[in-house]
Amino acid sequence: MLSNRARGNRGRGLLRGLVILAAIGVWLAIGAFGGQAQGSLSSVQTNDDAAFLPASAESTQAAALAEEFTDSETLPALVVAETSDGSELTKEQLADVQAFADSIADAPLEGTSGDEPRTVGDLSIADPVVVPSEDGQAALVVVSLDAAQASEDLGADETSGSELAVAALRALVAADASDGGLAGTGLDAWVTGPAGFVADLVSAFGAIDTVLLLVALGAVLVILALVYRSPFLPFVVILTAVLALCLAGLAVYHLAANDVLTLNGQSQGILSILVVGASVDYALLLVARYREELRATSSPYTAMRRAVRASIEPIAASAGTVIVGLLCLLLSDLSSNRSLGPVAAIGIVAAFLSATTLLPAMLLVGGRRARWVFWPRVPHAIGRHSDAPDAPEPVDPTGVTVGDPGGYTADDTHVEVAGHGVWSRVAGFVGRHDRVVWVVTAVVLAAGAAFVPTLDANGTGDSEVFLTQVDSVDGEEVLTRHFEGVSAQPAIVIAPEADADAVVEAAEGSDGITAATVVTDQPATAPGMPAEGDPLVVDGQVRVDVTTEAPSDSQAAVEAVADLRTAVHDVSPDALVGGAAAERLDTQLAGQHDLRVIVPVVLAVILLILVLLLRSVLAAVLLMAANVLSFGFALGVSAVVFNHVLDFPGADPAVPLYAFCFLVALGVDYSIFLMTRVREESLRVGTRRGVLRGLAVTGSVITSAGVVLAATFAALGVIPLLFLAQLAVIVAFGVLVDTLVVRSLLVPALVHDVGDRVWWPSRLGRGTRAPERAVTPSSR
Repeated sequence: MLSNRARGNRGRGLLRGLVILAAIGVWLAIGAFGGQAQGSLSSVQTNDDAAFLPASAESTQAAALAEEFTDSETLPALVVAETSDGSELTKEQLADVQAFADSIADAPLEGTSGDEPRTVGDLSIADPVVVPSEDGQAALVVVSLDAAQASEDLGADETSGSELAVAALRALVAADASDGGLAGTGLDAWVTGPAGFVADLVSAFGAIDTVLLLVALGAVLVILALVYRSPFLPFVVILTAVLALCLAGLAVYHLAANDVLTLNGQSQGILSILVVGASVDYALLLVARYREELRATSSPYTAMRRAVRASIEPIAASAGTVIVGLLCLLLSDLSSNRSLGPVAAIGIVAAFLSATTLLPAMLLVGGRRARWVFWPRVPHAIGRHSDAPDAPEPVDPTGVTVGDPGGYTADDTHVEVAGHGVWSRVAGFVGRHDRVVWVVTAVVLAAGAAFVPTLDANGTGDSEVFLTQVDSVDGEEVLTRHFEGVSAQPAIVIAPEADADAVVEAAEGSDGITAATVVTDQPATAPGMPAEGDPLVVDGQVRVDVTTEAPSDSQAAVEAVADLRTAVHDVSPDALVGGAAAERLDTQLAGQHDLRVIVPVVLAVILLILVLLLRSVLAAVLLMAANVLSFGFALGVSAVVFNHVLDFPGADPAVPLYAFCFLVALGVDYSIFLMTRVREESLRVGTRRGVLRGLAVTGSVITSAGVVLAATFAALGVIPLLFLAQLAVIVAFGVLVDTLVVRSLLVPALVHDVGDRVWWPSRLGRGTRAPERAVTPSSR
């Protein structure tokens, strides 16, 4: 008998070992392939506003018709030069600019080979043109790149042609005059225009692959080291997050490469942050429960089985809430928003799988000696020692587990849990002053939320997107100062031939417009400038190029185009207004539409999930109300900071939308972690005592999880772009509010005050369990 039992134990041990090795092996293989895909995500990005708009957008329709008026679409790169001292250009300096223009065609594209374009001239559809300014203080060199070729990836690094061309132009600008450059000529020069802005935007997003991930992982590693005080466990958790990111990157890369979804730089950055944050959060929850179970059994396998069984419901509910909430973005009119939903959902699935399969396997390496990973604070069994996976937990008449290191006092306003002294005191404070705590907390949150209307989320211009000084923005300012009437990207009006004169007159009379010219059969000297020849008519329609006073990439130009549309439609109802500013206008209008549609759907879906999870309508409503109030507080305080501290110019409509989806879904997570434990405890000792016990036991792990997630989202701030910086501030601050205020004070105080009724309409809400002890006078 003993021999058979020993052989059976050895067989089970061998099988466990094989399963652990197989799980780790599969994840290492995912890391090998997924790591390469993660590093190549930038090559499948799309950062063009026009590519995100629906086909029904007016600017999209205008762009399609505008293609008929040109042999090929151009992507202008504009090199603008002015004297260093602000004086007029001399004849010698004009000659230097002309020599520079003549050298552009031969400027090499770094990294290209074979049949690929080798020089800027190979990507151009016309020779560069030099245009002196009317004030004589500047000169403009227009480089017309072929838009189709410029968008192709070239060279071993798969860099777009436009990026290579801009890099070549900037290198030539910095070269000596003897080599065709402008150094030493007394001129300052910048490369701007659409090509310049695209190159600078891609350069800003370039930090996503390396800097962002390293900053996020570094911050998380420091926090984990402080939480666990172990030299081994933080690296196990970090490896879980990294391999989850590899799985997500592998899936997203192939879907984006095959045009199944659209990936932009913002989505890629959010994917990295979300996977790391979610993976570590889930790991913290599982490890905390595993440590707790290790104190109750001598077998790490049994402890892990119990930990997974107890943690899988809240982790799955958390992941499901975030996934469903983010998939609501599929209702967006913008493909960039629509794609973020699946991209982020894939990331959460990867985090869930990694935390529930890879992490348990790594924690069990070492078999019965697997506790080593917690060294030097190794948890030892001090409670029930049964290694049977389903052994019942003996309980005493008060509902406290026999041998459990935590216990209860005789009333429902105090709790003492061994190893959780700080949070036991917090729980006791909430229990003694529940009504005061939740009322004061709610009032403070509501006061902050009152500032939400001060957030200007009507959109920003391209020049306002960058938080650091960039060449394209500086060049745009010089271009605007010296070349009135020249626009790198004029607004485009497609109108019936019979309405041409009326459209021109209406456009010129619109606010913010400096010129309107009908496109002719002869090329213009520079974008937006009039040309000789007869009007070009295509299928009974003409194209009118309209130049705005403000740069076409600015929010002022967007507002001017909005007025232009009204004026043009009044005289020609069939006319279509497009162009870069119009595309930005349509993007902002679509973003505002998304806010009105998606926010109510997200609220309804998450509320339904909470009802099903908690088996209570009232508890779900209270949690949703608390988290919406928390979101309003975070957004309102952030608006004050943006307006009066950081002096930001405004925000894109997607900022509050993304912040809402992340904060409500992620914020509810912490309430889910808390309330699932509270329900578990309530079934044994009643709601009021159960919520204090749940708060005390989960306080440290949920706080750690919140700090980790806040730190990972704060890492988005290393990308010098306005959108990501604002999202980093709102979400990081909001997560901390959810963790430290909503989950620690507001929700527990509300539940404690309401008592068993919080579980209405379930049986627990009718007090069918053992009745709660009478409330002492000191608790009210």
